Parts: sequence; structure tokens; C-alpha cells
Amino acid sequence: MIAIGLEGSANKLGVGVLLHPDDGSTPQILANVRHTYVSPPGEGFLPKDTARHHRSLVVKLVKDALKAGNVSVADVNCICYTKGPGMGAPLQSVALAARMLSLLWGKPLVGVNHCVGHIEMGRLITGATNPVVLYVSGGNTQVIAYSSQRYRIFGETLDIAVGNCLDRFARTLRISNDPAPGYNIEQLAKKGKQLVDLPYTVKGMDCSFSGILAAVDGLAETYGFRGKESADDDNDDDISTNNTNDDSKPTRADLCFSLQETIYSMLVEITERAMAHVGSREVLVVGGVGCNERLQEMMGIMARDRGGSVYATDERFCIDNGVMIAQAGLLAFKAGLTTPLKDSTCTQRFRTDDVFVKWRD
Repeated sequence: MIAIGLEGSANKLGVGVLLHPDDGSTPQILANVRHTYVSPPGEGFLPKDTARHHRSLVVKLVKDALKAGNVSVADVNCICYTKGPGMGAPLQSVALAARMLSLLWGKPLVGVNHCVGHIEMGRLITGATNPVVLYVSGGNTQVIAYSSQRYRIFGETLDIAVGNCLDRFARTLRISNDPAPGYNIEQLAKKGKQLVDLPYTVKGMDCSFSGILAAVDGLAETYGFRGKESADDDNDDDISTNNTNDDSKPTRADLCFSLQETIYSMLVEITERAMAHVGSREVLVVGGVGCNERLQEMMGIMARDRGGSVYATDERFCIDNGVMIAQAGLLAFKAGLTTPLKDSTCTQRFRTDDVFVKWRD
């Protein structure tokens, strides 16, 4: 069976083609193409602009994916698309494209939960059997474990997502959005040396990031970093970002370093608590923020101390992509689950634990 997957819940438009061999062997990724809408430094991406980006490129990316995978329309068994969660206008653009392809090609539709797509792709690539999942992205922060054909949420953010926290601080410092604001914060944080005290808010297995964002934004304002681009982000000793006469003054890199260390410590804590609760020694990190090397390092230290292991993927599969939608959709399709055309809508709020995971025991 071959599925084509369309992802466009945020600023990344992805189209993937996936093959599940008849003999039950490992699925094969035939194509995984993606294009990102990048907004100017200091600005986020607006839904209408992102939707316009998706509409203008979706046909080209579908053609590119079919060509890269050496697949014809006749070979495709189903069309999978992101039903939610995500931003309304971009989701609608991709759902419209999926319905168009379904009608043109006469192929069944499968609406996919974006979060479940990340989980199933992570399980496929890493080989993790039944891990506790930390799902961290621009719009979601959840600690998840599987039970009784549902992905159960054990903990989550009480306000904004961890990726949104990083993205908004990147806007404060006018850090470039190319290739991603979180990635650029990570590179700047590697130059940080001073750990600044920031709020640490964990409540059971839930956490909160709005307070820490307000605090670090306040420090950026205090030290004159707000809204000012560094003359050279690669050299954080620049006079515009460091006061050489006052060694106690943090640099832009110190603020990025402190923000990362604090929020990732929070994530490691709630993940460890969930692992202890369900008796698991495996943790799988998925979502765009899951690419962060420091988060993977901290999670690995915790897992090894528990006699366990951590699984993660690189930017090809951590960051939103079409093949993860194809994987989750094809699993559902093989289990007999499809989406009638009249129900092929999308929703900004689609909980991970709302999905009936029929394909797992």
C-alpha cells in the first residue's frame, strides 16, 4: 500500500509518500519534500500569509513528491491530510487540497491527528516499542503514554507551548526566523556562560511557560536587548550585546542559555515523573523542539540514570513533514478507518487522546 500525506498545520508545508510492503516488512519512505514560510526577524507568521504560502505551493510539492518517489497516481491507495490541531487558515488550505486530490483521483481520504503523526513517525524511525512520549513543538507540549488504544496525556502545558515560548523570545531579540527561531536560539545558547535565575513552574506533570517568558523578556528590556539585532550573533562579545566593564551583566547568549536550561529541566522532570508512573524505561522525544541537541542530552542523562534509553530523530522527521501524516494515515487506513468527504474538515483543537488508535493492541 502507498499513501501520500499532506501536512500544513503551521508554517511548514510538507508532502510525503510512504510504502507499506505487502510482506509486513519495514515501511519505505519514497519521498519527503517540504517548504517553510519564513517571516522577517521580529515577526511571527500570520495565518493568512501562511495559508497563501501553502496554497501557492501545494500542487508543486505534490508533483515533486510523486516524481521523487517514482510513483504514479494509480499507485496511490489513500490520501492522508492533517485534520488538526494547528492554525485554522493553513489547515483549511491543506484540507482543501486533499479533498481536491481525492475527487480528482478517486482515492479515499484519511484525516490524521498531527500529534499522533509525530508519535507514529518517531516509533517507525527509532524502533521504540512502547515509550513515554515527550511531544514538544511550537503549538504543543505534552507527555504521552499509550494505553488501551489511546495515547493518554499524562501532563501538558497549562498555557503556551514550549516552542511558542522560544519563538516569542526570538522575536524579542529579533533573531532570524531562518531556518527556525528555536534553532537560532539553540546556536546562540551554546555561547552562553552565565545562568540567570528564571521562574520554574511545574505542577505535578503539568508545566507553565508564560511566566518564564515574561521574566526573560523583562531581562531583555532591562539590559537593552529588546528589539535590537546584534551586530554579529556569532560573536556575542560585541559591544552591543555585552558590557565589558561589568562581568555580571548577562549577554544575549546568556539569556538564551538560561531560558533553554530552565524550560528543558522542567520538561525532563515531568517526563521522568510519567516514566515512573507507568513503569517505562523508554522515552521518545518528538516534535520540532525535539531536534534540540541540549534537550536530547538532558533527557539522555535522566534516562540513563533510570537504566533506560532516549529515542529521537533528526530534523527530517522531528520537524513537521508530510511523511509522518502518511505513516499515521496508512496505519489507520489498513485498520479500516477512513474519512468520508462530508467529514473531511479540520479543527484547530484536536486532542491527542481523542484518537482511537485501532491499529495498536
